Amino acid sequence: MVKNFLLFIISVVFSFSCVAQKQTTQLEKTTTENVKTKLVVGIVVDQMRYEYLTRFQERFGQGGFMRMVNDGFNCKNNHYNYVPTYTGPGHASIYTGTTPKYHGVISNSWYDKVSKKYVYCAGDDAVASVGTEDTSGQMSPQRMKTTTFADENRLFTQMRGKSIGISIKDRGAILPAGHTANAAYWFQGKLEGNFISSTFYMTDLPNWVKTYNESNSVSKYMKEWNTLYDISTYVESGSDLNDFEGGFKGKESATFPYDLKALSAENGGFDILKSTPFGNSIVADFAIAAIDGEQLGKDNNTDVLAVSFSSPDYVGHNFGVNSKEVQDTYLRLDKDLERLFNALDTKVGKGNYTVFLTADHGAVHVPSYLKSVKIPAGYISSTQTKVRFEAFLKEKYNSDELIESVSNNQVFLNREKVKELSLDLHEVQDAIVNEIINYRNIDKAYTAYAMSNTSYSSGIEKLLQNGFNQKRSGDVIYVYDPATISYSLTGSTHGSGMSYDTHVPLLFYGNGINKGSTVKRTRIVDIAPTISALLGISFPNGNIGLPIQSVLVQD
Repeated sequence: MVKNFLLFIISVVFSFSCVAQKQTTQLEKTTTENVKTKLVVGIVVDQMRYEYLTRFQERFGQGGFMRMVNDGFNCKNNHYNYVPTYTGPGHASIYTGTTPKYHGVISNSWYDKVSKKYVYCAGDDAVASVGTEDTSGQMSPQRMKTTTFADENRLFTQMRGKSIGISIKDRGAILPAGHTANAAYWFQGKLEGNFISSTFYMTDLPNWVKTYNESNSVSKYMKEWNTLYDISTYVESGSDLNDFEGGFKGKESATFPYDLKALSAENGGFDILKSTPFGNSIVADFAIAAIDGEQLGKDNNTDVLAVSFSSPDYVGHNFGVNSKEVQDTYLRLDKDLERLFNALDTKVGKGNYTVFLTADHGAVHVPSYLKSVKIPAGYISSTQTKVRFEAFLKEKYNSDELIESVSNNQVFLNREKVKELSLDLHEVQDAIVNEIINYRNIDKAYTAYAMSNTSYSSGIEKLLQNGFNQKRSGDVIYVYDPATISYSLTGSTHGSGMSYDTHVPLLFYGNGINKGSTVKRTRIVDIAPTISALLGISFPNGNIGLPIQSVLVQD
């Protein structure tokens, strides 16, 4: 009897113990799954083709790109859904969830039809430089017409959540951080080698930035640039010596190694570092310093850190997408990403932050290289094209004042002159289209009237329409043949609606992110609403994208 009673007591205690353990396990699971993202880190790699992820995959370590691929979510078929694919529009679109049609950043620079002059996407004469005497600090996001998800996060947290932008390029820091940003910092090269800002954000640099600048840590990168590994193992890229690369002034051939200190005097002082992988290292150094300096991810208000690695773009423009210089840049960037992720683990905590990585555009293979392997490609002189149809308009309308500007593959008409000559604007636009479509290496041309009054659902026409801003874009838009550019015979560029420019990586990692991948087509404008959905905040006010459901852990 006593024995049976004791067995009963033991079984009851064991049952309660199991229930308690189960409840504790469930509570721990729920707590882990419901941890709020304390910091969102947006990473943009300037001029990164998607295939760099796969072409260099075997050479990457496990802590950088592959950490995101293996432990995060990989959108393998991610594209820009507009033209032109440039840095300014790219950064704006990633963070606003919309296209130039709505956010208004139609290029890096463009002809302004009101002021009758060229304007820069981040330029602002109403503000002053901070941290330098140079005018390079006169920048703000005032030409971007819509909010970013960083802005919406600031509004949601009653301005308690911080927004910080960091890049080598001013536009790469300013546009992502948004209108309400606490700060944006960009690199001032030349003889300075410092990070600077503008009075749009502050009247003086914070002490942590001053400390960083005064440390002169940038100088340690003014050294020899040689390949990270034995150059003979770089079989994923072309030969080191070829006819398709630019190189640096003062060096006869574009071949490794490069003595950056010796070459700096002829290549802009500290500016030479922008065109090397060490520019990425500088950005990573500064971003890690910012985590501490700005106390990011330290409270219950989500912060946003926008980091843009600009140097791959400088390297790609100089050496081309198939160069060993590009490969070395990405192998070294992989290590810088690992440093950044390790710092986030330590300073913010694993599971407390969310990261996405993408690019502002891709790039074309050097056309002269493509031609050498019998792939259709070519070059076009925008100056000669302009001269030719100016002559056409002179002959047809007996006026040489009908064109105000030709830029960004757009023709801007002098509408006052058109009216003065009693010409029909649409007829003049059509005449230019019918003329220019006959030129060699011009593939397509469309009028502003067509862009404004026709609804295109697919193809290059849809991409052009998404990039067309009625108040800011020109009267005629034209498109080059595939792999045809207006550029030097060496190095790569970008800007088209072809897949080599539109197809870019999109990786998500961290809190709230599923592990997996998809080949379903995603769009660059889907990033902002995906992050907004993760945070439970309002979408940016011009948003046209959709959250990528497969990326997010569902409640």
